[in-house]
This record gives sequence, C-alpha cells and structure tokens, in this order.
Amino acid sequence: MKCDLHVHSMRSGRVNLPILRRLGLECYTPPREVYDLALSRGMDLVTISDHDTIDGALEIAHLPGVFISEEVTVGLPGGRAIHVGALDIAECQHQRIAERRNDAEAFFAYCAEERIPLAFNHPFSLSLGPRTEEDFDLALARVDLIETHNGGMPIATNVFARATCRSCGMGAVGGSDAHTRQAIGRAWTEVPGARTKQEYLSGLRRGWTVPSGESGNYARLTRDVISVVFAGYRYAACRARRGLGDAARFAALLLIAPLVPIVPFLTGIRHARERGYAAAMFLRWQATTGRPYGRRPLPHAPWIGADLPEISLG
Repeated sequence: MKCDLHVHSMRSGRVNLPILRRLGLECYTPPREVYDLALSRGMDLVTISDHDTIDGALEIAHLPGVFISEEVTVGLPGGRAIHVGALDIAECQHQRIAERRNDAEAFFAYCAEERIPLAFNHPFSLSLGPRTEEDFDLALARVDLIETHNGGMPIATNVFARATCRSCGMGAVGGSDAHTRQAIGRAWTEVPGARTKQEYLSGLRRGWTVPSGESGNYARLTRDVISVVFAGYRYAACRARRGLGDAARFAALLLIAPLVPIVPFLTGIRHARERGYAAAMFLRWQATTGRPYGRRPLPHAPWIGADLPEISLG
C-alpha cells in the first residue's frame, strides 16, 4: 500500500514570507480535491499534513482510507525550528501537540508517551532557517523516521537525508510536500505487503517502509511557485466582493503583479541556496558526529513472505 505522507491543503495557513503573508495562502488546494487527486494518482491511503493544523485532514476524515496528520513546527533553543510530521494522530492529540510544540523536549516526550510516529521532514532544508548540529542530534534522538524522499527538495538534499537515515539506522519515508495540485503524489511511502490501513500504519510505526517517487528541481520549483501565485490571484478575485478587507487584499496583489516575471530568478536563487546549505550542513553534521555511511537492511514484516529490499542511495 502507498500513501503520500506530506501533502498540504488550503487549510495550511498563510505564506511564510514578509508582506506576502498578509496577502495570500501557501496552498489553494481544497482538502477534498487533495483526496481525489491522491487516489487518482495511485495512492491507496490519504493523509493531509498541514502546518500546525488538522483542519484540512478533518474535512476528509470521514472518507475511506484517510488518517489524520500534521506538519508540526517544533521550536528549538535560540529561536530555531524544525518541521516534524506527526502521523496518524487523533484530534485530542493535536490539541496537546499545539500546547507543547514550542518546547521541543515537552513535545517529543508527549509524542513518545502517546506512541505517535514522528518523521523528521526535509532535515537538510533551509526552509525554516539555519540549524545547528545540536538541533540535528536532538531531533534524531527523538524521532522514529526520516523523510528521505521529499518531492519538493533537490535530489542532492534527499541523498543527504538517505545517508543520514542509514547512518542512524532509522526508518525512511517519502512525501510530495505538495502545495499545488500537480505535485500531489509526486513522492510517497510504501509499506510492501500491507493490505489494510491498520497494517500500513503498523508497518509505518516499525519502519517497514520504502519511500519512492520524484525529487524536486529548479523547473518543478518554478512551476509550483507560479501555480501558487496564479491560484492566489484567482482566489483573491473571487473573494474581492465579500468585503472591504478582501477587496484591499486583491488590490494589493494587483499592485505587485509586475513582479511576477522575476519569479524564475527568485526560485533559481532559492534552489541554489537549498543545494548549498544541504551539502554544507551534511558535512558539518558528519564531521561533528563521526557517524559513517551505513547500509541498513530493512526489517522483515510479519505479513510478507520475503525480506524487503535495501533502498539504493543512487
């Protein structure tokens, strides 16, 4: 069975950029459309992992094959942060997570007590700003899984995550990190041999997982950003008649419309920075910890007749 474990919907909140956060959302895909697209692209199960909310997942929770997740922004010492996927949670658990997410130790302790499977999402990404080697050690000591295949990250960034996963002997997961319709199902996590949602989630908790799919690149990043921009204009135009605030927001978007052609330039800078930061952070972490590259054979799932294959670094 397959599931894209890292998908966003329009409930994920506002775009995390100065000025623009007042004008638009980071994703405009309705939750039900996420569900339909994921199934149409070969996913057997569906979850939505919006930033620090489960509102989108709750909208489709009544549908077959759905489980609730969220991408938690976990606060670290010094004002830094990481993204952690909290998978297969209940509504009451989300409330407790929200109360603890700005205290990393309290957050990880609660999730361990509740046996919530946690994935360290895009560990070598610059999306939340620079991190220290100590931040990595804290996260890797507390999570169960590492996202080694992110559909929005450059392939080199994913390779560093896979190498770290093997070095630490942890389970690997994948997800599209989709903020647009076309990106849903771009990457996923398979639990080979699982036949039901319960078996899939049991395998997920034990690390009996095989991530797969596509990585990101400059062209995909540019296309996705432009898609979000135009979706934002359509959304704002539809809402402009609802009130003065919505009309003012649409007018502000029209004022910055001449800047849209520079999007490919900005995404080029972002893509290059992601690759450079990932390489530098991986080398720093390896030098600090002294952990060698490893090759970890995947565990044997009790319902599968043969051992699972190794995941290639290539």
